[in-house]
Amino acid sequence: MRFLTTVLVDTILFMAISGFFPANFYVASVEIAVIAAFVLAVLNWLVRPVITILSLPINVLTLGLFTLVINGLMLEMTASIVGSGFRFSSFWMAMLVAVLMSLVSAIIAEYFHKP
Repeated sequence: MRFLTTVLVDTILFMAISGFFPANFYVASVEIAVIAAFVLAVLNWLVRPVITILSLPINVLTLGLFTLVINGLMLEMTASIVGSGFRFSSFWMAMLVAVLMSLVSAIIAEYFHKP
């Protein structure tokens, strides 16, 4: 259930953020957003732990800020897998989208986990 919730929230966020930055972040359709959210969830499940462990020294040196770069890398990998219907104008835009998605996801998680 958590996987489907993650895919749904990420789909909505992809569509919303691409609406705010149409020149810098392109999502062709809702179907592409669903596919991208699914690919991102799978990458976060399989690839992200390996990258996080390999980058642990630099993550410690930057006090965890390198995690933002890892999030941007996950989005860039998603864009390369999904194809031309899902793309960023630059790596910095991917990082901005990653930060916005992290903030909104944290707010949503906090809202639904209150007793």
